[in-house]
Amino acid sequence: MSKALHALMEGLIDYAGLFPPASLEMADAARNYESYLDGEYSWALGRFVIPAAKLSEADNSWKVSVIGVPPRWVESCEIKIDHAPQAAGVLSGAPQGVTTYFEVPLNEDPRPLAGMGVRAKIRLGGLTPEAFPSCADLAHFLHSAAAANVAFKATAGLHHPIRSLHRLTNDPDSPSVMMHGFVNLFLAAALLWHRGSTEADALATLEETSPDAFRFEENCVSWHGRSMTASQISSARRKFAISYGCCAFEEPIQGLKDLGWL
Repeated sequence: MSKALHALMEGLIDYAGLFPPASLEMADAARNYESYLDGEYSWALGRFVIPAAKLSEADNSWKVSVIGVPPRWVESCEIKIDHAPQAAGVLSGAPQGVTTYFEVPLNEDPRPLAGMGVRAKIRLGGLTPEAFPSCADLAHFLHSAAAANVAFKATAGLHHPIRSLHRLTNDPDSPSVMMHGFVNLFLAAALLWHRGSTEADALATLEETSPDAFRFEENCVSWHGRSMTASQISSARRKFAISYGCCAFEEPIQGLKDLGWL
């Protein structure tokens, strides 16, 4: 595995096994998370995503991200709002010192979040084809967020490394939809963060469906005539493109293995 891929994946996947489509019971999700913490790819594992009402059931040693306003101090929480300007009012009711992500619609201007010490959360999938936003809308959001220095995390729909067509569920009658790739997303975001591309470049990265277009070498990754070092990727991940929530951890890892990248 290259240093660039390690930089891209380190702590990237927040485990959301309690949420659809997995919708596991707490005991099962907890068992999975503990096994991932002890597993070979624990370095790619992020926080355990948990509703505020279940926070008391989490192991105190875990890093968690709470959905909703947390009843006590935690490192991270995620709150859904309809419009970015609402964040200020909601923030006043949250415990001090919590890193807060505000989930906003993808077509929402993230600039009102700038300067508040908060981050954005974007939803990139769901249980219906309509829940998957276009690459153009995603590229526009990333470009706006990078320009405003608003860090973000993503959630839903990011089970696969590269943009590709998949069924929504395991049901053979389930409709198929083009799903965003997490490699596409975080490379596009990193390049925008370092002011190394335009919105159109980000769109081309998000739309790429060929794994062969991405070349991971020892200390860099290149695609579409552009390249980034492992150090640049690490910087963008820390400051801008933070993580993504996924109800599966093994599936994204297996996807990278299938490509021969892990």
